[in-house]
Amino acid sequence: MNTPFRRTRIATAVAGLALTLGAGQASGAGFALQENSGSGIGNAFAGGAAVAEDANTVWANPAGMSRIGTNQVVSTIYLLTPSMKFSNGASLPAAQQTLGGDGGDAGSLAVVPNLFAVFPINKEWAFGIGVNAPFGLVTEYDSTWIGRFQGVKSDIKTMNINPALSWKPAENFAIGVGADYQQVKATLTQQFNYSGALLTVAATPPPRGLGIPPGSATFNAIAQSTPGLETSLNLDADDWAWGWNIGVLWDLDKNNRIGAHYRSSIKYNAVGNATFANPALPPVPSPIAPVVAGLAAAVNNVGLYNGGITSDIELPAIVNVSYFGRLNDRWDLMVDLQYTGWDKIQDLTFTRTSGPAAGTVLGSTPERWKNVWRYALGANYHYDDKWMFRGGVAFDQSPVSDTYRTPRLPDGDRIWLATGVQYKMDRQWVLDFGLAYGWANSDPSINQNAGSTAANGLINGDYKVNFLIFSGQVAYSF
Repeated sequence: MNTPFRRTRIATAVAGLALTLGAGQASGAGFALQENSGSGIGNAFAGGAAVAEDANTVWANPAGMSRIGTNQVVSTIYLLTPSMKFSNGASLPAAQQTLGGDGGDAGSLAVVPNLFAVFPINKEWAFGIGVNAPFGLVTEYDSTWIGRFQGVKSDIKTMNINPALSWKPAENFAIGVGADYQQVKATLTQQFNYSGALLTVAATPPPRGLGIPPGSATFNAIAQSTPGLETSLNLDADDWAWGWNIGVLWDLDKNNRIGAHYRSSIKYNAVGNATFANPALPPVPSPIAPVVAGLAAAVNNVGLYNGGITSDIELPAIVNVSYFGRLNDRWDLMVDLQYTGWDKIQDLTFTRTSGPAAGTVLGSTPERWKNVWRYALGANYHYDDKWMFRGGVAFDQSPVSDTYRTPRLPDGDRIWLATGVQYKMDRQWVLDFGLAYGWANSDPSINQNAGSTAANGLINGDYKVNFLIFSGQVAYSF
């Protein structure tokens, strides 16, 4: 059978099975990284906009630079070990495919550094700069797992360069502003149901397909000859964009202060490439060999071809209000309230920019994220002039609902427990070490087929989610 059809329209049929691509989840809700202060981690980052203890305040609240009083450089290394383990409930395989396994632990060790510096200009003005990673994640499932047609690997990295300036117009009040020049880089991989794509094009009426009736001898012969075929996709995209931030710090008296800080959202137009590794066809009966070869050529050359892609992404605005109080010579108390505007992410869509399907959607995932709150409470105990011990707890809401949870983001509301210790070696050198453990307060559930169980299978089950973070920080004043 050699029915003519328009190859450019086959992309539409293939797009009906198209890839679902998403973002990952980190130690904070969504894929935010809270780890931007090696001294603050021991307090679960409570009081971040009001503490102004060291140069990390460039990120937490640039108004706090007015309290540093000396040139200072702070460097921190964080070791993050998230764990995300899926337990199958009632998952279903994609058409022509085996079900697969549970995927192993999707979390992996990540090393996150940052660097901040503050340089006082005079009693009223100070300049600072920071380089950090405010969002990011690396997760990876086994390539043969149940959800491989919805996601295998998610590697999302950001780098933020943040110059800032503070002004202290009054003894008890300071204001700070900063600019954010931020890069996002994403590498996303998954499998594609190649066997299903062949049958979809075969069954689609002309001119978009061949119009072979499902259940017919020819259709059944194609199905029996081409089961278990998969394509792998590697998608890379990146962009740089600008944002801004502003903060204020108000000393209520010598022992109590309040800080507030706002970071703008950042809009990206990420550009990159989609790369497919299409399989070789198995031997098929000679009567249908030309038909199968024609189907594969159409899928490869029009649907699953290598080419450019683009995606519009907006990372959220963040508002932080904090309190710091020195209760006595031994104890400090910190309270924190943070609001993150994740509702900017309603879907994640990738559009072709080259080839015969240029201008069409390669893949689109509904996200429907919601805005969230984070609450934190922390305390310090000053043992003596050299040693200080920290503790903190936090509750971190997730922007993800059960309905729209994806395997790339098996996120849930988090509870944090944190502790830390500070050692002042002398007037110049200060060391901080922190440890935090967190877990989802209920097992996040998932029931996701990404639009089509036949194309992508159904992921149905629950996740166990937790994380452990260790940090080491050095502050040098000069």
